[in-house]
This record gives sequence, structure tokens and C-alpha cells, in this order.
Amino acid sequence: MFKGVNSPVITIMKDDGSIDYANMERHINHLVEAGLNGLLFLGSLGEFYALSDAEKRALIDFSVRTTAGRTQVVIGVGHTEEAETVRLADYAARAGADALNIVSPYYFGLPDTEAVGYFERMAKAVSLPIMLYNFPARTGSDLSPAIICEIAQRCPTVVGIKDTVDNISHTRRICQAVKPVRTDFSVLSGFDEYYMVNRIAGGDGVLCGLTNVVPELFVQMHRAYESGDCTAAHDCAKKIAGLMRIYEVTPLFITGMKAAVRAAGLPISTYTRAPGGSLTKEEDQRIRTILAECGA
Repeated sequence: MFKGVNSPVITIMKDDGSIDYANMERHINHLVEAGLNGLLFLGSLGEFYALSDAEKRALIDFSVRTTAGRTQVVIGVGHTEEAETVRLADYAARAGADALNIVSPYYFGLPDTEAVGYFERMAKAVSLPIMLYNFPARTGSDLSPAIICEIAQRCPTVVGIKDTVDNISHTRRICQAVKPVRTDFSVLSGFDEYYMVNRIAGGDGVLCGLTNVVPELFVQMHRAYESGDCTAAHDCAKKIAGLMRIYEVTPLFITGMKAAVRAAGLPISTYTRAPGGSLTKEEDQRIRTILAECGA
């Protein structure tokens, strides 16, 4: 169900911290028109953890309405409370979303003994297809290839995973474990520079932050790879590898990503909800320099 190059869309805010729907509309239209295969709203880059329930619901309505069926819409509904995850999932379904992204419960982490049961309950309770979200650096627990394989076999409506682990062998082992028993199960990498190795390992693509900044570059790489033009795909991947330095400029990468979107041409505020912090002039200039060096 999930393939190619997909974007975890930033939530653009005004300097006063309110959601900037005018620039959100411009940004969504840019991503859609660039040809991305899907958009994820209320992911980590979307600051789901810092939004109120009312803001989440308003953003779901807005995102589905603005995307208007032009590409796939996935909504992040993860929460520390199971009942709230289900409530938000039901809301996303009624709004017209295509699928859900559900992160493992965080703070205390999710033991292996509980992971299968948790996602089985989610699969039974919601009506939309589910993409698992494995981000152990933030959740405190890792969904191992064996656990993912068991979930995939028990839950037909769990149709893929975003694997945000900075180790391609983890994603490769997921592909090797799951694909033989669920050929329809999508494996996406959460790290931008892993598109090529993900595909070589048997995966389906990426769901990654720099698509907010240079969506055309990712689409060009994906189309080149699909057509067998490995030289062109490699050239795109090399540029993306250089752009990865943007993640290292600011203490919280979300602020840096917003600064990069602004530097690329959309006049937005870089305001990020706490603990995001504010952008310094030096950080802003460094991001602009990286974009220039990479021809972006």
C-alpha cells in the first residue's frame, strides 16, 4: 500500500504558536504537485506530541480537504492512552483519511511480550489500514523483525511500517522476515539517505523529512530507480546525503527542517512548540549554506 517517496509533513505555525493554515495549504499543494506518493500528518515532524486534541482534529480535517484525493493521506494517531488512539483513528476515518500511522506507546516503552497484543487490539478497534511506526530513540522500545513478522501474520490490516532506525541492517532484516509471508507488507525507511539501500534490500521506499524541502529531488530519484536509471538515482542520492547535514544544525531537527523549507522559498515562521527552541542567525545561515552547496 505504501511505496516510493513519502513526506512526514511539518506543521507550520505562526510566531504566536498558532497553526498557519494559509502556508500549510501552500506547502501541501507543493508536495502534492511535486509528485510525492503520500503525505503523513501528525507525525514526529508534525509535532503531534505538542498539539491539543482539538488542534489535531482540525488539522486532520484541513489536511484531507486540502489534499483532496490527489495523493495518499496517512494520519498519525499514536498516543499513550489506547482509547485516545482509537478515538483519533475513528475521527481520521470519518474525515476521509486513507490510512493510520501508529507509533508504539512511549515513555515506559513497549516490551516484546506486549507489542503483538497492543497492535492486535489496535487492528481490531480501527477501520483503516495501519502503518506501524518504529522509532526506538523516542519510544524507548524497538519493534524487532521477529515481532513485526508476527504482527503482520496476525493482523491483515497492518500493512506496513516506517522503520526509523539509523541502521539499514535493521530494515533489511525486517524485509527478510516479513516479505516471504506478507508480500503486500510495505517497509519504508525513516532516514532520508536510505532510499537506495532500502530498495536494494527489498523495501518499498522512504518516509522522511527532507521531502518537505526538496520533494522534486526525491521524486526524481524514485522515478529514476523505477526506470532502471541507476546513475541518475545515484546522483540524486548523493545530493540527499549532503543535505542530511541539516538534521545536525539545530538542537531539535524540526526547527532546522522548518528553516530549510523557508530557505527553499516558502516564507514561513520557524516557530516550533517547546522544547523546540528558536533559530539563531548562525544556524539559519548554516542551513542556507548547506542547501547552496548541494544545489538545492
